[in-house]
Amino acid sequence: MKFISKSNMANLLLSAGLMFTMLSGQALAGPKVVSGPGALPSCFAPWAKDTTFLQWEKRKGPYKIAVVNGFVGNSWRIQMVQTVKAYVEQPEIKAQISEFKVVSTGTDVAAQLGAIEDFINQGYDAIITIAVSPAGFDRVIRIADRNNVILVPFDNILDTTDVMMVNENQWQMGEMAAEHLIKYAGKSGKVLEIRGLAGNTVDRDRHLGFRSIMEAAGNDFDIVEVVGNWDDGQAQKVAADALAIHGKFMGMYVQGGSTGAVRAFMDAGHDFVPVAGEAENGFRKLIAKHAKDGLIGLSMGQTPGLGAISVKAALSALAGNKMPQLIAIPIPFVDHTTLKDGVNYWADLDDNFFTANEFPACDVNISAVDIMAQTKEDSH
Repeated sequence: MKFISKSNMANLLLSAGLMFTMLSGQALAGPKVVSGPGALPSCFAPWAKDTTFLQWEKRKGPYKIAVVNGFVGNSWRIQMVQTVKAYVEQPEIKAQISEFKVVSTGTDVAAQLGAIEDFINQGYDAIITIAVSPAGFDRVIRIADRNNVILVPFDNILDTTDVMMVNENQWQMGEMAAEHLIKYAGKSGKVLEIRGLAGNTVDRDRHLGFRSIMEAAGNDFDIVEVVGNWDDGQAQKVAADALAIHGKFMGMYVQGGSTGAVRAFMDAGHDFVPVAGEAENGFRKLIAKHAKDGLIGLSMGQTPGLGAISVKAALSALAGNKMPQLIAIPIPFVDHTTLKDGVNYWADLDDNFFTANEFPACDVNISAVDIMAQTKEDSH
């Protein structure tokens, strides 16, 4: 047996302590929690008064940026990809980016996490993502922090305060839908609720916000709930099926696929009813044409431009700026009284175009022409 002297033991313990300190430092890498205010508060507004601020170490550009999308089977996701591509082609943004890639991984959480980890291993500086699930990202967040990679979930965000995220207030959007129906259709009757893609925070929070108002004391609604996956074709089908089974409705809330859902009512010969829906161009065209016939519409925009704003937030964080942990983007909306062709809808554009893509406060202004000129495919 070989004995270790006291001096050698001390050196070994010192070395072990140094190694532990280094590993601990690695484990604790990532953003610091700091006091506000943050950069560009007119654009990057904190979600609430108690929202914390994060700050990453400033690094020199240009940067490697990736977008890891999940589900891509509807027009909103396609336009989001096109909008981000158009944004990073703008000269002042392009100059800050050395490499840009987009991948769509489908609805499998493991596939999305694997893609994010792969980009981290490739040395990307920031990864923008629409999370497939609000949970299950703890490990990849730790890996990103150890490698000083900025991870920015948006739209479908995570149930965590450990990363910077960008979104609109989905609960409030559901509340706005309910308040619209109650205002124009009363406090009782049968209502059709067409939900989005199951398993993510957007669908969950919009639904809960909607129900919090509809199911409040004094209201007496019979709510028929179906799933349209934020897709025109699927929303039209489930609306048609609901009409065949349940007959008449006094109002409808559609998370996405609003154009198709309204057309299902028209095809069935159902009277027009108050409808709260998304910001699809086709839905707004139908409201403009049929408001006088009873299509009293509220069109709220979960904008595909969130992806572009998330890239802007990542670039700001890479420059060392203080950023809110949860960034709130105001909900753009119009109703049957405020629609104007060429301003907030376009009679000559495709029905599936999402209309809210300009954010002057963020200096993110992307034209419909530039968006539609981009391909919808992943870029590797």
